[in-house]
Amino acid sequence: MTGKGAEGSKEKLAGLIVEAVDQIASGKEINLNDIKTEKVVGEPIDNSELVQGIVLNKERVNKEMPRKVEQAKILLIDFPLEVRSPETETKISISAPEQLEAFVRSEEEFLMELAEKIADVGAGVVFCQKGIDDVAQYYLAKKGVFACRRVGKSDMEKLARATSGKIVSNLNDISHDQLGKAGRVEEISRGDASLVYIQNCENPRSVTLVLKASSEHVVDEIERAVKDGLGDVVAAVVSGKVVCGGGAIEMGLVKRLRQFSKTLSGKQQLAVEEFATALESVPETLAENAGLDPIDILTELKRRHEAGSLREGLNLFNNKLENTFQAGIVEPLKVKTQAISSATEVAMLILRIDDVLISKADKEREKVGKEFD
Repeated sequence: MTGKGAEGSKEKLAGLIVEAVDQIASGKEINLNDIKTEKVVGEPIDNSELVQGIVLNKERVNKEMPRKVEQAKILLIDFPLEVRSPETETKISISAPEQLEAFVRSEEEFLMELAEKIADVGAGVVFCQKGIDDVAQYYLAKKGVFACRRVGKSDMEKLARATSGKIVSNLNDISHDQLGKAGRVEEISRGDASLVYIQNCENPRSVTLVLKASSEHVVDEIERAVKDGLGDVVAAVVSGKVVCGGGAIEMGLVKRLRQFSKTLSGKQQLAVEEFATALESVPETLAENAGLDPIDILTELKRRHEAGSLREGLNLFNNKLENTFQAGIVEPLKVKTQAISSATEVAMLILRIDDVLISKADKEREKVGKEFD
């Protein structure tokens, strides 16, 4: 996060990132989709928080519903709480006002039975992937049930992982065993918007990072920095290996490559020497960016590595050469190997293009020579 808009609060955000990854990790298996991010504008960055559960950019469907539910039992459904329309075109003949009243009453009774069934299984909170009819909202509110509608499919899946509940697809399948649990479900107003917090879950397999900042531009920058940080931490956890940062690993590779080049001859030796020189550009660039003399830094780094101090690198926080592993300056092995591999592949691609162009030019010259003959 250094060098981004989040740098001023990087320690706070870094702690949240590590805690979030630690919460969802199952050994070395980590799914970044289990970490949800929600942005809040108008608060300090340091107020950002990790919620042991899910935060939805939603509000309860009826203001008569409770704003907060403690020790909530949560029902997750992906069918609408509405009167279903017939699948085919249907006409209903009504010849008397009583018949119309009976028809309307039957719809209301159906929705009332829906609300009663939900309340009877013990659900205090309902999250619906589809719509909730106004009449159903009224009866749910009378039963003291908190409800949100049109919750996205991905959020429903995260809710299921966070609350240990099951997504129900059929009204007849609703039962107490399929309810999820959370210590608290609460709607909290943030300026003109509202967020629904489903938190204090027992063992959530999905969590939410609530990122806060003073403006939309800043909070977007914070989100980008946090996602970069999450990628680094996940890469380190999955591979289980890190290397020294600050140019230390590159200088170690340079030393090994130059030793290896001595066993080769001709163009191969030159190629390995150039590869080593390219790796030296990393600590050189770090020194330039820090306003230091790159030649002095490279010379001193080489001397220390030749002396056996293989963890020596450049600490940009104090502009000193030191043991970067002890200073906590590390990089995931996967990120470093991927960077070197990608750079190598690009260089090879460019060389192949040069070969093709040179070959084409040679053929053109050969063709012209034959015409003169």
